[in-house]
Amino acid sequence: MEHIIKNVELSKVLNMESLVEYQKGQVISRTLAQGQNLSLTLFAFDKGEEISSHSSRGDAMVYLLDGEADITIGDEVFNVKKGETIVMPAGIPHALLATEQFKMLLVVVFKP
Repeated sequence: MEHIIKNVELSKVLNMESLVEYQKGQVISRTLAQGQNLSLTLFAFDKGEEISSHSSRGDAMVYLLDGEADITIGDEVFNVKKGETIVMPAGIPHALLATEQFKMLLVVVFKP
């Protein structure tokens, strides 16, 4: 049987924050699922790293597992910290900046 979730052990309790590690001067990602209607990706950003402004055809929900980031949606900047989440709506430009090292789970949901 082909599994939809990949790059992690199945049927095992995992610490999500430990599934992606910080690396100096880099943004590290681990794709957990990639499909037509859903994308799940873990990220680790070193302080000062960023993803420049772009938009997505799906709603993108960010959940911070660790650290702190400034997330820009349209013209508004939100400071998001560990344990917090924010949704970046489809079609609206957004960007992320690591004000401190941070880890996040990114869930993007697309219309079927």
